[in-house]
Amino acid sequence: MGMTFAQKVLAAKAGLDSIAVGQIVEIEPDVCLSHDNTAAIAKTFAKIGISHVKDPDKFVIVLDHTVPASEEKYAQNHKEIREFVQLNGIRRFYDVGVGICHQVLPEKGFALPGRLILGSDSHTTTYGAFGAFAAGVGRSEMAVLYATSRIWLKTPSSFKMIVHGELEEPVSAKDLILHIIGSIGADGALYKSVEYTGEAIEAMSIGSRMVLCNMAIEMGAKNGYCAPDHKTQAFLADRADGPYTAVFPDDDAQYERVLEFDASSLGPQVARPHTVDNVSPVDVVAGTPIHQALLGTCTNGRLEDLRVAAAILDGRKVANGVRLLVLPASQEILLEALEEGIIDTLVRAGGLLLNPGCGPCLGAHQGVLAPGEVCISTANRNFKGRMGSRDAETYLASPATVAASAVTGVITDPREFF
Repeated sequence: MGMTFAQKVLAAKAGLDSIAVGQIVEIEPDVCLSHDNTAAIAKTFAKIGISHVKDPDKFVIVLDHTVPASEEKYAQNHKEIREFVQLNGIRRFYDVGVGICHQVLPEKGFALPGRLILGSDSHTTTYGAFGAFAAGVGRSEMAVLYATSRIWLKTPSSFKMIVHGELEEPVSAKDLILHIIGSIGADGALYKSVEYTGEAIEAMSIGSRMVLCNMAIEMGAKNGYCAPDHKTQAFLADRADGPYTAVFPDDDAQYERVLEFDASSLGPQVARPHTVDNVSPVDVVAGTPIHQALLGTCTNGRLEDLRVAAAILDGRKVANGVRLLVLPASQEILLEALEEGIIDTLVRAGGLLLNPGCGPCLGAHQGVLAPGEVCISTANRNFKGRMGSRDAETYLASPATVAASAVTGVITDPREFF
């Protein structure tokens, strides 16, 4: 009997020929990620009684959540992390300004096909877009990884999601993943390995595949996966930090569920407050007044996302009473957008450029919502209180929908601009 992607990766890392769904294995991940929560993890690590991180080169640490520090407690947090990094000789440390961890790690060549990547952040699933098994773990688990470089993992069963057809512009991967999550629910793929496949996936850019895998966790998945191909190889050509071997599911692999979707019939989607699976076509909520529009984050802060927004905003202005926040996912993307003139277009339209980081996405700073305010965002979560006040509302949508809504001042179908 054949094995799924998850079975094959975990079997290989455990040194086994085969592995069964539900089997618990002890493995050593290839890469471990943490960010601003490293300070808290370091305190737990200290309680274990081991003086130094076992394998410093296995760890990547990125400061991204509240950057630059907005108040003293965050400044102290960053200081403690810098001291921890120095003490343990962790070379793969990216300080304030480099970008969001889920963009930085692929840019620096750590997200490679066939790798097992664990991170103390739920959206670590993003790296499945490169053919890696990538999953989030808790802070205490990361502390143990600091100490031992090993962990137990339970082998998940798998869902195969076949996406037929082709997305019609301006419909994007964000609309697709919102539709999928709305269809199966926020816990519809709980602790499953989700394999995205089909002609629509093959046609997608690497950035679009990252959107799908980033939000796999929003349906409860342990990891998401897109098969690596020539696009993956091209992205990694001058980035990969070492050799890699792609892993593919067997043709006769056994799946718990096989779900099929038609991309060609899909229109723009919106996740309404206050859950990611509260999804509807954009026309259901069209006309809802907004106060803030957030363009960017680790979900949709790549060059292609900023580019489609700029196409809509070019020659237009952000509506009176609306704040458009522009949040590139990394310094690299910011520089590319500057060179291409995208930032010029967005700022002249009335957008406010923020430094690469997480800030407003989690309500840390740079765009917290007041009671009664409504935001439309390209981020991945719209929970009550996520972006500030618990009496505010957040709608999730694609970059095209966010840009169109920023222009009109109400939630708007972006197809009106195409």
